[in-house]
Amino acid sequence: MLTMDALKNFGADTETGLARCMGNEALYLRLAASVVNEKGFDRLKEAIDQGDYDAAFDAAHALKGAVGNLSITPLYDRICVITELLRGKKEADYPALISELDSLKNEYAGLCAQ
Repeated sequence: MLTMDALKNFGADTETGLARCMGNEALYLRLAASVVNEKGFDRLKEAIDQGDYDAAFDAAHALKGAVGNLSITPLYDRICVITELLRGKKEADYPALISELDSLKNEYAGLCAQ
């Protein structure tokens, strides 16, 4: 079960995230835990695998909003990098970036499963 302490230790800005949930800790924790099931991660990976960078941008941008609103900073920071590269249609090793994001997401999922 995800806790405020686990989120803080992961690097989340729990004060800001909690404020966005009007101080409702149970709501914040429920929303933060739901991030691991966010379909945008799969859509982003599939779009990158298919070379569809417009769809990848859409998925990354949506993820950025969802994760950013909850102030899950480590995931947000990584997603921001990917989003901005895609927005600028820049050459990058997107599979490697997605692999790094997957590793971070898996670490986060482990917190949620405890």
